[in-house]
Amino acid sequence: MIYRSKAPLRIGLAGGGTDVSPYCDLYGGAILNATISLYAYATIEPLDTDEIIISALDRGEKVVCPLADELPTDGNLNLAKGAYNHIVKKYGKVPGGFKLTTLVDAPAGSGLGSSSTLMVAIIGVFAEWLNLPLGEYDIAQMAYDVERVELAMAGGKQDQYAATFGGFNYMEFFRDNKVIVNPLRIKQEFISELENNLVLYFTATSRLSSTIIEAQSKNVSEKNQQSIDAMHHLKEQAVMMKEALLKGNLHEIGKILDFGFRYKKQMAKGISNDSLDQIYEAALKAGATGGKISGAGGGGFMMFYCPENTRFAVSETLRGFGGSISPYQFTERGLFTWSV
Repeated sequence: MIYRSKAPLRIGLAGGGTDVSPYCDLYGGAILNATISLYAYATIEPLDTDEIIISALDRGEKVVCPLADELPTDGNLNLAKGAYNHIVKKYGKVPGGFKLTTLVDAPAGSGLGSSSTLMVAIIGVFAEWLNLPLGEYDIAQMAYDVERVELAMAGGKQDQYAATFGGFNYMEFFRDNKVIVNPLRIKQEFISELENNLVLYFTATSRLSSTIIEAQSKNVSEKNQQSIDAMHHLKEQAVMMKEALLKGNLHEIGKILDFGFRYKKQMAKGISNDSLDQIYEAALKAGATGGKISGAGGGGFMMFYCPENTRFAVSETLRGFGGSISPYQFTERGLFTWSV
């Protein structure tokens, strides 16, 4: 028997950064995101030998370990090792040796939540193999615990929940890891128009999001008022985006994205830079009405709202900066597991 899972990556439309502690613990956070047709995949094949093989196809990395209750998190494929260690500690020994193979459609540091989505896919495939009684909130919280707490990888909470639930969601974050996921019933014609007008651009660079997120968290801890006020405005942006999408006021999307981008840059140093600002302003000049950097910032993907068929002119302008336009579709389904 072979066990498989896939979980979708996400684009954050509004409120990005307000899901990061300590801001969400002190003030409450709010984010609106949507999953897209780029995925993280995981496969488990049970083996007849007492060994564990972990292979990341997209990274060209592979480790082979003897079957044990705990694998060393030594910097080599730590996400997979951390998930395994957590599951064994909580649910007991696995039936025997196995091969875990993973693949992600976007590179690490892309700003699409690739690491957290991969964690969700890995936990999902273990749950399928071991028949674990885990619901959506359970899987998302477990993914967060392993990645953020046990492996001490800096970041927020939205990615794990987006990958698990799928679709358009307005998420609220509170102290003590309380998260409420509110699925949005957006009319299909509004989703199709958003999909048509929202250009996803890969800058051909990646960044270490943890550095930016650590700076953001430090600003809140040290009561940097400019940074905190910026996050308050981003939380407002999430409410603005929710209303625009539900009511079909799509002509406001660009302005709402621009509102958020201006404030996001005030959260911490490194979120944007001269090169990214130049790309942003060129896109506006070509016809976009607003946009943002995906994820923590510093590189990776950017997105731009391009109404009235301006997407073609904007896309040509963006290609001139050496990056590429990434085709995508919005998806309704989150984590999916199966066996064959």
